[in-house]
Amino acid sequence: MSFLVVLKYFKIKRRTMINSTRSSHFTLSAYFNTGLVQSLYFMIVVFLYVFIVGANMLLIVVICMNRSLHEPMYMFLCSLFVNELFGSSGLFPFLLLQILSDVHTVSVPFCLVQVFCLYTYGSVEFTNLAIMSYDRYLAICHPLQYNTCMTSSKVTLLIAVIWLPPVLAVLVSVCLTASLQLCGSIINQVYCDNYSIIKLSCSDTTVNNIYELVAAYVTFCIPSSVIFYTYMRILNVCFSGSKQTRQKAVSTCTPHLASLLNFFFSYFFHVLQSRFNMSSVPNMLRIFLSLYFFTCQPLFNPVMYGLNMSKIRITSKSLFKL
Repeated sequence: MSFLVVLKYFKIKRRTMINSTRSSHFTLSAYFNTGLVQSLYFMIVVFLYVFIVGANMLLIVVICMNRSLHEPMYMFLCSLFVNELFGSSGLFPFLLLQILSDVHTVSVPFCLVQVFCLYTYGSVEFTNLAIMSYDRYLAICHPLQYNTCMTSSKVTLLIAVIWLPPVLAVLVSVCLTASLQLCGSIINQVYCDNYSIIKLSCSDTTVNNIYELVAAYVTFCIPSSVIFYTYMRILNVCFSGSKQTRQKAVSTCTPHLASLLNFFFSYFFHVLQSRFNMSSVPNMLRIFLSLYFFTCQPLFNPVMYGLNMSKIRITSKSLFKL
């Protein structure tokens, strides 16, 4: 009897190993036959990508080339725009290839690279916004000490904080995902998603789930606490301060608050469509919700900051005149 149990165990184990070796490619099942409008979808994605690259590159060049913009706030903005380029470049060229392709498959290694790019983008984005809220807090609540606190070495350190912890956190997450044995190959998305890959695993995912919770706390809860605290202090100063202080707060915080609200909405949509059963939702709406998080911020931020930050707007106009 015990021999039969052992034999059955090894048969199951062998079947699992066979299934796992078959998953060398993933199939993205959210794509559908677009027919005659395939070219239209392709042109829309090309236009969005060209606009994102052009707008963000323009603002990066404006900030880097103009000495009057070599201030902490604009350095953090430059970091934000670099991240927009990084995230959109991890998604849009892939989307363009998939739109033109008849077979919507992607290799496992490439899929993991895309997961790294997209998740790093999201983590860096939120950390960057948190550091920017801290910068605004110092400028509005402690204006006399601002230049003493925000030295060039501290700005460099904060930019390292923006990038290094999210990159390391996502890298560990991707390595844990890569170590899983996969018994499925269908991802119901238009791009590679870490949670969707973990769901395909036929091995124990306890370590992955625990790490994802810890990583979510580090990359989401800590920046959220910084943002909440700094804006509570800014609001307190605005209500008790002079009219000039309120005007300064409104002029510098409005684009940042708008970017934060847009990020929270897009993150909510991302979690909604990736964690819950959306089979009852129309396919086009599901695709829109899944792409909103990675599309709207790179489109929204350069327009918002370019139009509302007077120094950037004036410098950009002078650059075009030349």
